[in-house]
Amino acid sequence: MPSIVLKIDVDTFRGTKEGVPNLVRLLKQHEAGATFLFSLGKDHTGWALRRAFRPGFFQKVSRTSVVEHYGVKTLMYGVLLPAPDIGSCVTEMRAVQDAGFECGIHTWDHVVWQDNVRQRDARWTQHQMLQAHAKFKQIFGSVPKTHGAAGWQMNPYAFEQLDQFGMKYASDGRAMLNEDGSLSNPGYGPYRLKIGEDVRTCIQMPTTLPTLDELLGRTLSGKEITTANIADHLLSLTKDPRDHVFTLHAELEGQKLAPIFEELLIGWRKQGYHCVSMASYYDTIQNTDLPVHSLSWASLPGRSGELVALV
Repeated sequence: MPSIVLKIDVDTFRGTKEGVPNLVRLLKQHEAGATFLFSLGKDHTGWALRRAFRPGFFQKVSRTSVVEHYGVKTLMYGVLLPAPDIGSCVTEMRAVQDAGFECGIHTWDHVVWQDNVRQRDARWTQHQMLQAHAKFKQIFGSVPKTHGAAGWQMNPYAFEQLDQFGMKYASDGRAMLNEDGSLSNPGYGPYRLKIGEDVRTCIQMPTTLPTLDELLGRTLSGKEITTANIADHLLSLTKDPRDHVFTLHAELEGQKLAPIFEELLIGWRKQGYHCVSMASYYDTIQNTDLPVHSLSWASLPGRSGELVALV
């Protein structure tokens, strides 16, 4: 049975308080596994407004109704309102673990990491990651087993730190996609990352499907992708059975886009897929002969800027 690995990025204070519990209920209802990756420091979402100068940023914002999904208050955190501490949402985070779902690290400060890590040195990178690691242990009482980079942004020192943490698997990058969201290379999947002459121990599980915010509002094959047809479009990308990694967000699928996510859960089951956590998927691939790929960067349809990607 092919797998859809559900990787849930939790970016904000509101997403942790509201979106996460909603997703737990929905996943339990449909008997689906998933991995929740938490931001653990301050919510500086308002600082993301600096991205307005990046090519494609305004186009993405207008397509995905950022204010509608994130809320005006969240967009003011760190600008006109104090940045709340996401790590204070201990009850909500522990409830995820208690419900039987895998939990891991997304980042310490989402905006700071996403906007800076590619240009930063080893000391800065380690400091950010150690803060998140320590907070995770404080909240969950155990060391984190996995990681999924904020905005799919990393640097060589960050990948090295994953090995130092002893993490066996992570999902920090993307597989390249065609304009319609299909894989540019059908062979893309889990791999071992090579940086320079070193092959990292931590297996990478790249996201192989487009996210909802990358598709909504775009015109593909003469048809605008809307909330009414986006589930059908994604299901068309998974009609041929193979393993996939799908990234969703507590702020989107955990709130206003929850009905679309439920459509996907039902549709994937009908297609014969089993929705699983990263840990469950790792158990099926850890002893296989995985390809080795060098660290590379690229831009994807519907998303501004470059990110870690298989090209």
